[in-house]
Amino acid sequence: MFQLDTSLPTPLVVQIVGQLKMLIDEQKLRAGTKLPSIRSFAEAHGISVSTVIDAYDRLVAEGYLVPRQNTGFFVRSFHPRHSFGVSGNASEVQFDSLWMLHKSWENDTAEINPGCGWLPEKWMDDDSLRRNLRAVSGQAGDFLTGYGAPQGYLPLRRKIADWLHEHEIYAPPEQVLLTTGASHALGLLVQYLVKPGETVFVDEPGYSVLLFHLKRLGANVVGVPWSAQGPDLEALGALLQQHRPRVLFTNPRLQNPTGASCSAATAHKLLQLAERHDFLVVEDDIYAELDPSSRRSLASMDQLSRVVYVNSFSKTICASLRVGYIAGHPDLIGDLTQFKMMTGLTSCELTERATYQILTEGRHRKHLKMLRERLHVAQQATRQRLAEAGLELFSPHASEGMFVWARRPGHDDSAALSYEALNAGIFLAPGHLFYSDNGPSPWLRFNVGYCDDARLYDFLTRA
Repeated sequence: MFQLDTSLPTPLVVQIVGQLKMLIDEQKLRAGTKLPSIRSFAEAHGISVSTVIDAYDRLVAEGYLVPRQNTGFFVRSFHPRHSFGVSGNASEVQFDSLWMLHKSWENDTAEINPGCGWLPEKWMDDDSLRRNLRAVSGQAGDFLTGYGAPQGYLPLRRKIADWLHEHEIYAPPEQVLLTTGASHALGLLVQYLVKPGETVFVDEPGYSVLLFHLKRLGANVVGVPWSAQGPDLEALGALLQQHRPRVLFTNPRLQNPTGASCSAATAHKLLQLAERHDFLVVEDDIYAELDPSSRRSLASMDQLSRVVYVNSFSKTICASLRVGYIAGHPDLIGDLTQFKMMTGLTSCELTERATYQILTEGRHRKHLKMLRERLHVAQQATRQRLAEAGLELFSPHASEGMFVWARRPGHDDSAALSYEALNAGIFLAPGHLFYSDNGPSPWLRFNVGYCDDARLYDFLTRA
């Protein structure tokens, strides 16, 4: 029934889980079947009891097995179909943005996770988070049980306004709307600004969750090709001769997925085109505090006249706090506040207060400096090792931010490589997820915070 291979890089626990899930999905192990006891399974395969316990526990947690006291483990009557595993199931996965969004948030998706979109837990200041959450819980008031203010916690909005002022974006707290993360902010803006059938420009490649929002709404999504200096202005000019976009959504700094940044000259020309052709620009700037350079944002050049600014604290404080914000023209923020209330009431004041505590505690600037330094070192190491593994880099001279965009010459579709990687316990982010048409792409997005495992480069060299 089982063939466990200790010579593979895939841990034995993952091999056991994957093979059992395949047998259950294919109904070779039917509902109600009793599995061998933990001790007999371990003895039969020459492995430790703790390995079998770990594997059975995972299968119980995923809904494949049911434990019965003093009896053993049984195949559950109803179980998930085609859940991710390291066996042959990976080739049956629908590797789209929804699958990636769901699976990338699960801790056991893979042993090695270079395809995820957040920084490693060990890089974050969890001591500060715990301390400030305790401090917030002891504060007076009914915010623990009540709703927050429609625009969000005022002291945090004041703090954000101060930060914006430091970065030459002059917006008072009244022009700041707190959201449940940047994805929530982008979702609100999509629903508010875009009508079904309207043309919207996006980065190509760009943020997969934003693409999903727009497609679900029924917008006509047109991709603006990106270069190592930002959006390709010649291509943008040609597209503007064919379309009249309502809005351009762009991530101009340390862009996801390419890691490239918009140059100052490109940014100025982009805003001139927006003025000439009368479209709005939504600037997703969530990597601003990971950027060691002093480059200006589009919002600082435009002063929120035509630009709507989006940011969050998920990349720098904690992803689970889910605190983001929109800064924009007063009329826009007023309308968006009402729209936020209609679609989800208020955002969470508890997490907003915790974010404010962390920002005002005094350690945050030091933490940001550490993040930027670690990213710089990880960028250099990742780029060197990807090149040594035979991959071509999109921006060969960049050295900052979270992402590297790379491809293997001669391969037209990175999805096939990503399926193969799943079976090896490696979660990759294939390029088609970041294109508006989801067409085949040779590119892969690598998160440098998770690219320090030699098994990744062994796989890429062999693949």
